[in-house]
Amino acid sequence: MPIIESVPNFSEGRRTGVIDTIVAAVRASGPVRVLDLSSDPDHNRSVLTLAGEPTAVLGGLEALVAACVESIDLREHRGRHPRMGAVDVIPLVPVQDITMADCAQLARRLGETLARRHDLPVYLYEEAATAEHRRDLAAIRKGEFEGFPEKMRDPRWRPDFGPDHVHPTAGCVAVGARPFLIAYNINLTTADLEVARRIARAIRHSSGGLRYVKAMGVMLEERGCAQVSINMTDFRHTPLHRVFEMVRSEAERHGV
Repeated sequence: MPIIESVPNFSEGRRTGVIDTIVAAVRASGPVRVLDLSSDPDHNRSVLTLAGEPTAVLGGLEALVAACVESIDLREHRGRHPRMGAVDVIPLVPVQDITMADCAQLARRLGETLARRHDLPVYLYEEAATAEHRRDLAAIRKGEFEGFPEKMRDPRWRPDFGPDHVHPTAGCVAVGARPFLIAYNINLTTADLEVARRIARAIRHSSGGLRYVKAMGVMLEERGCAQVSINMTDFRHTPLHRVFEMVRSEAERHGV
């Protein structure tokens, strides 16, 4: 049986009742398995991990988006993590008896469905991208919800599916296909956000750091500390321990 994983990120990490309602909608959609839920109040964001046969996973994702569009208003949303949509990103990951190309095709199918049903602008990214400058999720998300009305005037940033205007409350969504990704956050014993930002610049590939590493500095108000928030896009080629040791080494330079 072909199996895929999906790790949708949606823009609610504080209202537990809303989060529970969204997850319940996914569970009620059919035979999709919910493997994990992680919510962060500082990021004001939740990450849901789903797996199953492709049709079941797509059904769960459609239910998730419908619930998020109904219950999340980005005009009132504030959080430390960048976001452009009520459902910010939906990656599809091949697990068993299915190829990356198959997942890219499924991403296109899902994106077209979401745009049609919810009048949502949809951007395809990573292996499903329709242009090289759209492969990187950070490049698509740049400007966030508030900046997208201006961004979408540029023909290079018209959505792949849906209207050429931002949904008034749900924003935009990125749908793509990619390998397994590890979201890895390291907290620092300091409330100095600039230290976290400097460490992030040192380790991320776009600034000359480690290949397959994306990073940014984030302030966790509730915990009173700065965090290096990391996405590792290929842990096989850049292992977890190497990233940790580099963060520790850079922190020591700042006395942290």
